[in-house]
Amino acid sequence: MTFFIIKETKHLNIIMSKKNKVSDTKKKEFLFNKRNYVIMAIGIGFIALGFILMAGGGSDDPNVFNKEIYNFRRIRLAPTLVLIGFAIEVYAILYKKK
Repeated sequence: MTFFIIKETKHLNIIMSKKNKVSDTKKKEFLFNKRNYVIMAIGIGFIALGFILMAGGGSDDPNVFNKEIYNFRRIRLAPTLVLIGFAIEVYAILYKKK
């Protein structure tokens, strides 16, 4: 009977010491730092600007075709800004301070 109690207390000590080690080694940190979030905000700004520049160019009358939909801003500039924004987002996610 005594042997069982001693063995049980040793087991509890081992469990308690493991719990203490685990709680001591865990340190809560954010996944990204402030610089990552700033870079992400810049990327979101580029994406939003691209979609804003893409908007419009339609016609109020469905029987009238408006050639303004094919201008440089909507065909070249806006999609380029969106792609640059997505590239900035990827960079912001992968950026790690040295």
